[in-house]
Amino acid sequence: MYILDKDSNQLINVKETTFKDQKLKERQHLQEWIAKNPEVLGEKLLVIQKEFDGFSDTHERLDLLALDEGGKLVVIENKLDDSGRDVTWQAIKYASYCSSISQDEIVSIFAKYLNGTEEEAKEKILSFYDKEDMEDIELNPESSQRIIFVAANFRKEVTSSVLWLRNFGIDICCIKVSPYMYNGKVMVEFDQIIPIKEAEEYTIKIAEKKKVESQKAENKKRNENGRLEFWQHFVEYNKQKNGPYAASTPNSDMWMGKGGVGIGGTSVNIIIGRVVCRTEIYINVGSRETNKRIYDFFFSHKDAIEAELGPMKWERLDDKVTCRISQSKDLSYLQENQWQEMFDLFISSTEKYITTFSKMAVKYKK
Repeated sequence: MYILDKDSNQLINVKETTFKDQKLKERQHLQEWIAKNPEVLGEKLLVIQKEFDGFSDTHERLDLLALDEGGKLVVIENKLDDSGRDVTWQAIKYASYCSSISQDEIVSIFAKYLNGTEEEAKEKILSFYDKEDMEDIELNPESSQRIIFVAANFRKEVTSSVLWLRNFGIDICCIKVSPYMYNGKVMVEFDQIIPIKEAEEYTIKIAEKKKVESQKAENKKRNENGRLEFWQHFVEYNKQKNGPYAASTPNSDMWMGKGGVGIGGTSVNIIIGRVVCRTEIYINVGSRETNKRIYDFFFSHKDAIEAELGPMKWERLDDKVTCRISQSKDLSYLQENQWQEMFDLFISSTEKYITTFSKMAVKYKK
């Protein structure tokens, strides 16, 4: 490595050193650098735990556990001056252990890492993926676990096995970390050596993209078919009960809406998900300022509204144009034995929302 001295227009050779010579430790230093700045590994990662040992019937622990932008769990194994001979097998074991970790367990693991609540962990996960609802995120999809090795030097046994495993679709890479000395300070360089970044861009990523897109298309089609079937039965049930959605058209969306609360652009929506269903007042009249004003008016009558409807989740969503006031229940459209309860809940909640918020709308217009 060289540093350019602009004044003399010369390249100054930076002296290579070792972590051992600089008295730097694997866990105390290298692991902490990555945990605090995971972007040094060349991608956006969310570290959710370090020294993770939450495996059944084993006391083994991995260095760092992270999520990538695709929702995949990433096992990060760090070695200082030498990768060792058995690191590949060790990481494969960890990845296999992680394959059975559920989304709820990921939230719990992250909460412990943050020394916070599961709600706080969910908020950080949603922020990382720029989503509003955990139902919109698929974490740790089947057979998607990844492995990243970080070391100053990689033995041939490791590089050979990594290249061989990649031929069989195992997402595993090696990042060389090199320390240098300059003017009494330690400089650290992270360089992905397997796969070479350029090759990854033009070959491996293309194959992976096709695989992911194919799986996503399959999942999307399955979910759309399931939602369409749910709404078909729901609308038919409304026709039998003369419910508020008797004239609605079934579709494959996650939501169905009704106007009629007395303020244009403000609607009652019902939303179905894999884990939770929701009834909400959705405020979107086309103007951010007006939306917030309507929300603030409703919020000023919070006690009266909740006296009729029960506790609600109030979301002004200051970083967005829209606003939302909602109630949720742990019911899934994927569970057909829960459909009847969802049907009755949606009909009842919609009718109550329309009645309550229509009365408030009259006051708002005055």
